[in-house]
Amino acid sequence: MEADRLNCPHTSAIKLEVLGFELQFSQDPNSKHLGTTVWDASMVFVKYLERNCRKGRFCPSKLKGKRVIELGAGCGVAGFGMALLGCDVVSTDQVEVLPLLMRNVERNTSRITQSNLDSGSFGSIQVAELDWGNQEHIKAVGSPFDYIIGTDVVYAEHLLDPLLQTMFSLSGPKTTILLGYEIRNTIVHEQMLSMWKNNFELKTVPRTKMDNKYQHESIHLYIMESKNRWGCSEIGTTAHEQQNEELESMEKHENTDEGESCHGAEELEDRGGKEAHEVDSRVGISNGDLSDWQARRYGSMAARLLCDIKIT
Repeated sequence: MEADRLNCPHTSAIKLEVLGFELQFSQDPNSKHLGTTVWDASMVFVKYLERNCRKGRFCPSKLKGKRVIELGAGCGVAGFGMALLGCDVVSTDQVEVLPLLMRNVERNTSRITQSNLDSGSFGSIQVAELDWGNQEHIKAVGSPFDYIIGTDVVYAEHLLDPLLQTMFSLSGPKTTILLGYEIRNTIVHEQMLSMWKNNFELKTVPRTKMDNKYQHESIHLYIMESKNRWGCSEIGTTAHEQQNEELESMEKHENTDEGESCHGAEELEDRGGKEAHEVDSRVGISNGDLSDWQARRYGSMAARLLCDIKIT
């Protein structure tokens, strides 16, 4: 996994503006633990929330006081996106990652509460240890939650089943699961999608609904809900049709504000790998010509290419 890292070893912090607040997340790319790096999917996740918070399911008036648990929180980026919309968030990870995660939570909570900007909608965020499958940890955080979130939580096949069982344990009949994920291993990705589709109603967020800048064809956002959420047995078919109608109605209005267009919002899945990746044809681009996000994505492309090169 070392070659897949997107950040230069000397980069100790990432700055990200979310809902008018400039947040700063400490990281340690040289750590032996993958959770101490800010991965791009977490940035895509929070900017997606920012873009879609004016109307629909992610507006603060609907999220105020909702209980959220973040799995594999790492540096804590995704959790702050939900907390800024009014949620009460529990950010969790393995014990080795907690000191860095706690530092980011304390620093950014202080930044938000001391800011001159209106922080009235800010909920809360706390840190807890949670090893997937550990029933004592799961009991301690107090399930069920309204939302389960996570970004780049799966990178190996052996993590799939513990993650699934943990999500089940933390869920109630009305829990919504939001996950961001960058495809790095096609086999693991296909197994993951198959498992999720077998156990949840799964929708892939179209790229047209993501932030115009913070998106990439290899990064996907998923929304999942229980298959039993809308009823079962003799009313199952009718309830499922009602679910589809309500979800489609919400999505048609979720991302339109002050003339902003959402062409293609009716799509259930984005085009993902079907779209050709547009590589900048210019040669010799200097660092000054690239935004931080573009530089990160070019770095990711180079890392993935290097992984495929075998020197003999």
